[in-house]
Amino acid sequence: MKVAIPTMGDGGMDEAICQHFGRAPTFTIVDLDRREIKVLPNVSEHMGGKGLPTETMFAEGVQVMIVGGLGPKAVQAFNQAGIDVFVGAAGTVRDAIDGWKEKMLARADLDNACKEHKD
Repeated sequence: MKVAIPTMGDGGMDEAICQHFGRAPTFTIVDLDRREIKVLPNVSEHMGGKGLPTETMFAEGVQVMIVGGLGPKAVQAFNQAGIDVFVGAAGTVRDAIDGWKEKMLARADLDNACKEHKD
């Protein structure tokens, strides 16, 4: 199972989570089955590139997205792709995955999407 987290850099499991999904400098993808970590730079249109961060996650085969928060468009895109999204993560990648495993994070929906992105 591949789990992805928006992150501040390339520190792997000890990297800090970026609280703004679309503007995260990197995305850390953890393959829990193979125990592999892959860090991708965010090259989406939010960062002056092309495409959307959600498209990158689809292409990488991510099954679970763990975030601090994200906007309603991203929630809808992930839902349509069948990728489970959980909000409320903080700390490091390790903290986020532990919180998700312990069922301490909420499933993302339009009610808990970031308010500043609802317009």
